[in-house]
Amino acid sequence: MTTETGPLLPAQPSRLLERWRDESVASVWRRPSDWYHPAVDELAMALLLRDDPVPAAARLGSARGDVGVGVAETIDDLACLYRTTTGAEPPLEVLRALCTGWADAQAGGVALALGLDPDSGLPSADYLRLRLAECYPDDVPTGRLLVVDVAAGVPDAFSRMARSAAVGAALREVFGGARAMASIGGGAFVVLVGDDEDVADEIAEVRHRVDERVVTLGVEASTRRPLRCWVEPLPPTHDCAVRRLVQLARP
Repeated sequence: MTTETGPLLPAQPSRLLERWRDESVASVWRRPSDWYHPAVDELAMALLLRDDPVPAAARLGSARGDVGVGVAETIDDLACLYRTTTGAEPPLEVLRALCTGWADAQAGGVALALGLDPDSGLPSADYLRLRLAECYPDDVPTGRLLVVDVAAGVPDAFSRMARSAAVGAALREVFGGARAMASIGGGAFVVLVGDDEDVADEIAEVRHRVDERVVTLGVEASTRRPLRCWVEPLPPTHDCAVRRLVQLARP
């Protein structure tokens, strides 16, 4: 049975979770005792409320990867959710987010070793350089760089930290946990986006959210307003891309 807006989902989250778990455990899940994780609640609620499921799928993928669940089992479990609630396979963007979250969790040791920027909470430029290597299959660049430049004036330590925290929070909220992004220094931040991806709305939302935060924190004087944002193609080689990050950081 469907409504005008799509398949009719269970009225209660607990019922949705029960159906999902029963289907998964009966067909694809290896150990029933470790199926539940709080991330399943978030994804179930996203479907129930018809919210965007992509961020929740990324967090679920990360949770599965963190505890050692294989990627095939993770994908099959997601398919069980969609088959029992919408009668269809997971949309490509949801599946991609799940897999990216899983892969990021698997690479967590690498990311931790390469470090996080303590001010923004985003990965460092070193981590982005590693992720850039994935954008050159067969030495052909795929993807683009979304650059966010917030630098203005000569900020003191507090202003620089508050400014970076505002940008980091905004980027995570707008692009979600499945996206490769980093603070590269000098008040510059980079997000990897697809070749054909239109991010105009996301840029506008990032500007809005950062603007609200820097006003609240009182660091407008050290923040470029509006933010300088642009999208540029990847350079022809990975080495050139790494050099471009250095240029963007303006050390």
